[in-house]
Amino acid sequence: MKTFCGRANPTTGSMEWLEEGEDYDYHQEIARSRYADMLHDKDRNVKYYQGIRAAVSRVKERGEKAIVLDIGTGTGLLSMMAASAGADFCYAIEVFKPMANAAVKIVEKNGFSDKIKVINKHSTEVTVGPDGDMQCRANILVTELFDTELIGEGALPTYEHAHKYLVQEGCEAVPHRATVYVQLVESRRMWSWKKLFPVHVEAEDGEKILVPPSEMENCPGVPSVCDIQLNQMPSSDFSTLSDVVTMFSVDFSKPVQSASTYYRVQLEPVKSGKAQIVLSWWDIDMDPSGMINCTMAPYWVKPTSALQWRDHWMQCVYFLPREEPVLQGEKLYLTACRDEYSVWYSLQKAREGESKADEEEHKADVPVESPVCRCRAHLLWNRPRFGELNDQTRTRQYIKSLRKVLKTDSVCLCISDGSLLPVLAHYLGAKQVQCMQPSRIDLYHPHEFFKANHLEDKIKIIEARPELLKPSHLEDKKISVLVGEPFFTTSLLPWHNLYFWYARTAVSPHLASNVTVLPQSASLHMMIVEFQDLWRIRSPCGTCEGFDVQTMDDMIKNSLNFRESKEAEPHPLWEYPCKSLSDPQEVLTFDFTKTVPQHCLSTEGSVKLLRKGKSHGAVLWMEYHLAADISLSTGLMQLSDEQGNCEWNPHCKQAVYFFSSVIESEIQSDPTAVTYAIKFDTKTGEIAMDFKL
Repeated sequence: MKTFCGRANPTTGSMEWLEEGEDYDYHQEIARSRYADMLHDKDRNVKYYQGIRAAVSRVKERGEKAIVLDIGTGTGLLSMMAASAGADFCYAIEVFKPMANAAVKIVEKNGFSDKIKVINKHSTEVTVGPDGDMQCRANILVTELFDTELIGEGALPTYEHAHKYLVQEGCEAVPHRATVYVQLVESRRMWSWKKLFPVHVEAEDGEKILVPPSEMENCPGVPSVCDIQLNQMPSSDFSTLSDVVTMFSVDFSKPVQSASTYYRVQLEPVKSGKAQIVLSWWDIDMDPSGMINCTMAPYWVKPTSALQWRDHWMQCVYFLPREEPVLQGEKLYLTACRDEYSVWYSLQKAREGESKADEEEHKADVPVESPVCRCRAHLLWNRPRFGELNDQTRTRQYIKSLRKVLKTDSVCLCISDGSLLPVLAHYLGAKQVQCMQPSRIDLYHPHEFFKANHLEDKIKIIEARPELLKPSHLEDKKISVLVGEPFFTTSLLPWHNLYFWYARTAVSPHLASNVTVLPQSASLHMMIVEFQDLWRIRSPCGTCEGFDVQTMDDMIKNSLNFRESKEAEPHPLWEYPCKSLSDPQEVLTFDFTKTVPQHCLSTEGSVKLLRKGKSHGAVLWMEYHLAADISLSTGLMQLSDEQGNCEWNPHCKQAVYFFSSVIESEIQSDPTAVTYAIKFDTKTGEIAMDFKL
């Protein structure tokens, strides 16, 4: 059986469906899974073990046999904890076949085959009875079905079904309950991920202000949660307007309802400001008394406790439908609506002298349907892209560069997805401006944007791909200035935006002989780093709470080696601190003033490790050279101190290549070197790399 997988083709700027072998999907699932991250989550594992021991003891004290149901067993870890805590029997359910096979091996290796039965089914298909998958209903329900939003992986319908068909009434549950907390904040930085701010441009004939279309301005955005490592958000980037309040909790030991519902709390702002964002996280109590607690609370909420790093559970950023000015001490209602898989929020002001009856009437106003993007911009641009378009420093660099190259007779073509550059070029005096957006979904969007700024007859949208450009599209004129950010919605890795070079090559026949290309060139940069925590997602675990999980390590390693060459993967490094062990190094350059060459571009070299530390991997990013002395980095913004702490571009993901083995570098007179070989294949637009320590 073959699997079809969507992959971005950097030479065409579009998504293509590639046929892969039947094992491909499974290897991707394992290689990119968060199993290693969970096994390294000491706090989670210890608390689960304590909760399971306590639940088994409570059942035994009642003189009953302890029968455990473990839904979503993964490696079988929680079932093994139960068996070693004295459970009489465990049913471990795992729907993903390769994982279920691994759990069988791990359970056997740890000597629990007689106590644990691994069932490779979805829990809703499990049967109970003498001839069923389970002999009888369980009296202890153990699960780990949570994501950052708590309910996004279908925990509620799974619990609902389990209580109806798989567990006894009054069963013990580990975790016993989950509680969701919220805090109202004002944050220009986070708000810039949801909407487009006006852009000010100093033109020849005075200041121009670029405004977003009204449908974008009033759009609620998309319902998908924005999950981030909130512990990396500096306190200077947001202002808390309320105390932390409990939004809702779910008791997993009782029947659970998954049907859509809402919760409402009363809030009084602790200071006046603009309510824009709801920050949210949850904790789980492993026992009924709440003594065994595992929390996702960010640094400012629990400043005294040591924070456990984890990537499988983070914190949520929710955007209110619109910005609400609030006053300190006024009465507000925050409403959380949810369906089976997601949560969204709205804020209402209490009416003057509101009675209980009015309050009930107020509840009738609750919008229970999930927010839907009406302007299409939120379907097109992800949140970091909104942040990038709102970055005034970045916009100023483009304005400065365009000023240098545009003349009053310039015929300008812009090739980028959903870019502000055509409008900037028009305001800065180009005679004729056209734009081309290779990702087809984008076609609707600029027209609305141009219309909102009365430019629909000033900027022409060319609805053709670069290779299909005809002289008639350009009114038989030659292009004197070709511009791009470059940004394309299909790009996953930093070098995928080199599609601009392929597009530039395709439109060559239409370029004037003295054409100016902006950016004029790009370069690929690389640096060796030590990660504070991100290394855990690729690090073997060996044993976890005394159980041998080596089988899982081998499985991940095997899947990572599935492709002949290991690949770099995208990560937003502002969320994952690291320190540089080497100086940043330019490794390849791409000259946009010329067409893409037929031959591959390759380089070999070595980089010296100048700081003491563990070399976890290499980080790679692009820099675009817009005009003389003006460059933009999609990666390293600055190396801030002697320690090698890095500041990364917060709007882009950088490429991370994890080394298969880690070396410790010491400071010595003859520093250790890492050798590299990097090859850009011009036929595929992909980069292959190899590092030797």
